[in-house]
Amino acid sequence: MPPPKDVVKIAIQMVGAIPQLIELQQTKPLASVLKDVCDAWSLPNAERYALQYADGRQTYITESNRRDIKNGSILRLTTSPDQEAERLYIGIQSKNVDVKTDSLKKLASLSQDVTFAQEFISRNGLKQIYSIVEEGNDTGEMLAHTLKAFTELMEHDFVSWENLSTVFIKKIVSYVTMNAVDASIQQLSLSILENMVPTSHIFFEVVRKEVTLDRLLTHLQVTNAELQLKAMALLIALLLSATDAERREMMDTLREKNIRQFIHKNIIHSSEPLGDEMAHYLYVLQSVSLNLCEHRMKMSMDPYSQEQRDLLQSLRQAAFESEGEVPAGTFSTERRRSLCAKEFRKLGFVNNSNPAEDLRRAPPGLLALDNMVYFSRNTPNAYSRFVLENSSREDKHECPFARSSIQLTLILCEILHIGEPCSETAQAFYPMFFGQDHFFEELFCICIQLVNKTWKEMRATQEDFDKVMQVVREQITRTLSLKPTSLELFKTRVNALNYSEILKLRQTERLHQEETLAVPVLELREKLKPELLELIRQQRLLHLCEGTLFRKISSRRRQDKLWYCRLSPNHKVLHYGDVEEGVQSPPIESLPEKIPVADMKMLLVGKECPHTKEKSSGKQNKDVLELAFSIVHDVEEYCLNFIAPTRYEFCLWTDGLNVLLGKEMTSERTQTDLDVLLSMELKLRLLDLENISIPDEPPPIPKPPSNLNFCYDFSHAEQ
Repeated sequence: MPPPKDVVKIAIQMVGAIPQLIELQQTKPLASVLKDVCDAWSLPNAERYALQYADGRQTYITESNRRDIKNGSILRLTTSPDQEAERLYIGIQSKNVDVKTDSLKKLASLSQDVTFAQEFISRNGLKQIYSIVEEGNDTGEMLAHTLKAFTELMEHDFVSWENLSTVFIKKIVSYVTMNAVDASIQQLSLSILENMVPTSHIFFEVVRKEVTLDRLLTHLQVTNAELQLKAMALLIALLLSATDAERREMMDTLREKNIRQFIHKNIIHSSEPLGDEMAHYLYVLQSVSLNLCEHRMKMSMDPYSQEQRDLLQSLRQAAFESEGEVPAGTFSTERRRSLCAKEFRKLGFVNNSNPAEDLRRAPPGLLALDNMVYFSRNTPNAYSRFVLENSSREDKHECPFARSSIQLTLILCEILHIGEPCSETAQAFYPMFFGQDHFFEELFCICIQLVNKTWKEMRATQEDFDKVMQVVREQITRTLSLKPTSLELFKTRVNALNYSEILKLRQTERLHQEETLAVPVLELREKLKPELLELIRQQRLLHLCEGTLFRKISSRRRQDKLWYCRLSPNHKVLHYGDVEEGVQSPPIESLPEKIPVADMKMLLVGKECPHTKEKSSGKQNKDVLELAFSIVHDVEEYCLNFIAPTRYEFCLWTDGLNVLLGKEMTSERTQTDLDVLLSMELKLRLLDLENISIPDEPPPIPKPPSNLNFCYDFSHAEQ
């Protein structure tokens, strides 16, 4: 008979004593439980003791988290958080170096626990940590423990970062800027500054002034991957906290220092694989850099701006005026206006008498004009060839340069998400972005020539303009999805993906998506579905048995803490636990926590999950909501919360958990997999019927014959 829901069987250890095996009554006050445990070991003053987990993070057991205790958990009787906090508070003030170091080391470890942190902070313990740092007498291991303890205590958000003193901040900054400092101290200092910068613009100004970009770039160039990561994290925090003007200034400085080329060579193409955190930071750096174009993208052309009119005229002059031509001043005003209008029409402006009108639409606004001018100045031969080649065609077959450039700029802005805020979890960056300083403009130069090439391949007329641009968008997106490492490689691949190749790809995809609608085939599909769904169920459970590495994401900032979850081979228990960075597939025995499948009650996804409700705010990230799911077990208050690393993992895990719960698989991936398997199975079964039309109705069964005399009687033959 299973134990009641409010009773869990646990073991309690104590150094030098025989462990106790007890049935913990969850309805019984924790103080009474401790009293019983202490009495069994004849320990007085039960209020001085507390229970904590013996394995893992060794969290203290409190009334608020006691419901997380599972059957078979091993707890340890230890000093209560308030007693331990008092002891360490005195220990870190000791004149004895060994005592002080040991106290700081223990403090750094225990500060991860919210109950202990609350007790220590309530004793004004942070003030002592400030003093240790500000006095600057301690270095090496002692200082590393101090900074680690400070970081962990601040994680709990009991104290505002704005309470930090200027002396403390400058001391932390000095550990980053000095050379002769241990790498572990520099990592912790960079992490502290990264957390501090977003909380106040004053802190941002102090850090930006004291920690120069040159110094951050020096840290980026080290071989220590962790230090490199923390330096990149601080750089991104500074960029995100800056105003538009400050951000532009910082990006200009980084461009002068050739940071893109350094990242392209030493981080993206380093011998070590790129971690998720670094991939996210590179995505943010790319996004911030591209969003510098947003200002020009949203600005319409001002026909009264002499600077903008000069840029527009430079396009005409670069295409049609050469040194040997007669200056326009020798013509009458009317003749000159007529000539300019004709030339602007050849350039592909719709409103050739007033081409500025074509650039009033925003987006793409002035960004389209900037791209056209860049193309004409940096690739003059290609520009002249584009314009003159189309000038010699019939009017209806001309590829309009200006109109195409304006639409192409808009397409590139949409593909590269210019003007959109950075995602908190995305990692999709383009390696080739970091191999080129003027990435957007150079990409435009390649793609505008692609427009002309595709126009010719399609033998397009003016009526086909939208169709051509749709094909060009497809060529660009398909090529970008291959993640080319350089613009040269992008150029080669996108030009190889000509119009005929696009048609072939579309045809192939259409054939894959098309379903034969003949009634017998539909009936066959229905008969095959149960077998194939069972195959998908087995695949989902196999994936859960292999397990997945999940990342913990807090509401305040990205965490680099990992945990792993996997299903037991007999599909009866879900094992999970924290793991270190770099561990790919930990053995099931190393995962201390477990949930029996029989205790699982419900699966929650998206906004229904408790961990998304806790963090719900105006800034709730859509990406996280789409990847969140929770398992409700025992009673509804108990949840194991997940944030899947990808949408693919989300689909596989939610499907697998639904299978364990005896429910239907509901993810979009199930339907996709089922469609693929059905398509393959149908094609195999109908292989012999190729080019044979299948009737909607089966052929009629003939009537039975009037007699069966035509049957041969073998019995007579044997006689």
